[in-house]
Amino acid sequence: MKIAQIAPLFESVPPRLYGGTERVVHYLTEELVKQGHQVTLFASGDSITSAELVSCTPRALRLDPDVRNSVPHQMLQLDNVRERADDFEVLHFHTDYLHFPLFRAEAGRTLTTLHGRQDLADHLPFYAQFAKMPLVSISDAQRAPLPRANFVATVYHGLPLDLHTPTFAPHGCYLAFLGRISPEKGPDRAIAIARAAGIPLKIAAKVDKADEAYFREVVAPMLHGPGVEFIGEINESEKVEFLGQAAALLFPIDWPEPFGLVLIEAMACGTPVLAFRRGSVGTAAPPAVAGPTATIFLGRHLSGGSNRPARYTRLEYRSRAVMAWCAISVSHW
Repeated sequence: MKIAQIAPLFESVPPRLYGGTERVVHYLTEELVKQGHQVTLFASGDSITSAELVSCTPRALRLDPDVRNSVPHQMLQLDNVRERADDFEVLHFHTDYLHFPLFRAEAGRTLTTLHGRQDLADHLPFYAQFAKMPLVSISDAQRAPLPRANFVATVYHGLPLDLHTPTFAPHGCYLAFLGRISPEKGPDRAIAIARAAGIPLKIAAKVDKADEAYFREVVAPMLHGPGVEFIGEINESEKVEFLGQAAALLFPIDWPEPFGLVLIEAMACGTPVLAFRRGSVGTAAPPAVAGPTATIFLGRHLSGGSNRPARYTRLEYRSRAVMAWCAISVSHW
């Protein structure tokens, strides 16, 4: 089958550092190529892929200091896809809904995987206007605010089986916060939780321009106290070590999380997860796994768990991650 994968341009595929969506696009693209499909990836020029690469910008927009406005680059990418649309049987978009007006007439051979939050009121009239565009959600919780949108399936993220080496006897006695510095991700709450528990916290996260004020005014002052180390962004190999050596991952979010890739990455490393139950966090796992979730849910007032899950060894965390997330064939994506 001839398939076009259209990735966001903010990060390369795969990302050099932070980037969940582009990382998932990479996993999917490589597996489709391995299965014998003819895949073309529309992405930034610094991407690395086994597919045919169509460079839509010289490098990832977020890491390009000369880029001030991403919209012209995104529009040029969609025009590149439009010019070659007849070459493909399937056009799989991972770029939100910017392509809807251009590809409405081609709706029958498009697929749009939504990777972000969908609970904002601004979305409702847009999806109503483009009601025939086929959509894929990455969790049932993500699609809940849009009951009338044309969702054809929920497809959970997955991980390559051999990507994360589990650590069953970690040497680090710290809690880990991994991802992005922003109010909804809760690094300030992570610091408060770690200090209340008397356990050191290591923060490996990026700071976007939009969140620089929050970092400077809220998070940075909290870093001056004891027991907190800010590492900054880390790459994929550093991530495995960072998560694997941690006593647990802290995920104290304050938004409707669409999926939370870091949760299954931590579990694949054998690392427990401590999280607030928001959005997809705590929803049912795919049919590949049964039984209670392997996530411990924190009370909203930091006073402890709001439930009492069974205790798991790190081997059991790893095993559950393999059963639930690595056994999902991306051929179903």
